[in-house]
Amino acid sequence: MPEFYEFFAGGGMARTGLGAGWTCRFANDFDPKKGAAYRENFGAGELKVGDVAAVTPADLPGVADLAWASFPCQDLSLAGVGAGLKGERSGTFYPFWNVIRALDAEDRAPAIVALENVCGALTSHGGKDFEAICRTYADAGYQAGALVINADLFLPQSRPRLFVIGVRADVTVPPALLAPGPLEPFHTKALRKAVERLPDDLQAGFLWWNLPVPKPRALTLGDVVEDDPDSVDWHSAAKTRELLAMMSPVNAAKVEAAKQAGRRMVGGIYRRTRLNHNGAKVQRAEVRFDDVSGCLRTPAGGSSRQVIMVVEGARVRTRLISARETARLMGLADDYRLPRNYNEAYHLTGDGVAVDVVRHLARHLFEPILSEAAALAEVA
Repeated sequence: MPEFYEFFAGGGMARTGLGAGWTCRFANDFDPKKGAAYRENFGAGELKVGDVAAVTPADLPGVADLAWASFPCQDLSLAGVGAGLKGERSGTFYPFWNVIRALDAEDRAPAIVALENVCGALTSHGGKDFEAICRTYADAGYQAGALVINADLFLPQSRPRLFVIGVRADVTVPPALLAPGPLEPFHTKALRKAVERLPDDLQAGFLWWNLPVPKPRALTLGDVVEDDPDSVDWHSAAKTRELLAMMSPVNAAKVEAAKQAGRRMVGGIYRRTRLNHNGAKVQRAEVRFDDVSGCLRTPAGGSSRQVIMVVEGARVRTRLISARETARLMGLADDYRLPRNYNEAYHLTGDGVAVDVVRHLARHLFEPILSEAAALAEVA
């Protein structure tokens, strides 16, 4: 059974995605509230709450096959302040790698190191932050590649994220897992441009991971929406009218079309600041009825919470997205125990990694690499 360390663990969504076939030997997160949720679902045994800079090799037992790190995105996201890897939060990337290097000094470096972050990491500081990430892998003795995976391939949430996957240089990668060049949908235009900006040596060593595309998703936003949520209340009719009045003609037309659909229509609304026809900034309510939620964002990321709109003929209702709905949009089962406080639950899920994406990576990348390594070790 493969073993892993989970850094920036949050509520343990990477652990959930890896599944019961994996053993967690160590987990770390700085946030005590997220730590409480982690312990509520997985117990206290492996978790250390505190700054990753204070983690030492002595905290990490054994030799893990995988180190997973969903390091903070705020300084790399479009909603952040743009400090990049030099920022206080996203800069925790470097203390994490200090741990990996310290493990290497003890001959305990994980076979695979996987990083997850926002796609803004590709363009932050003109691509220099992505270059720094790739250089760090190379300097630590890992051959690495990257993928951009949108959770909407698996779940009804638009959530594109960057995954950088590195394999220790002495670990053989099965040829079938590598493509000779970029392939859609996981090697996006933005990723290709970021790779083209890399120095020649990093470009030459870059791995184009070859993953299958999942079968078409059947789950829709309407499938995860609760009729009677216990964490939020439906808006008053006046509040719903207020939201409708904030819509541009284009978005108001979407609502009118939903009324004529002849079926229950569920949409997601975000409030955004836009320029009106006079060039003045106004707040708009923008809705989508494509059966997919907008990306869950936490208040710290600079965006408002998502609002759900349910249209059934002439009847239009709105409310905040519920805590359980956010969990479902991240791929968490309904028996996952969420914090009772709504804001804490929303922050936990909105900061997490989509469970189904982790499972896809584990099934089609991590597990084949580790199986090949185990088979070669037996022959040797």
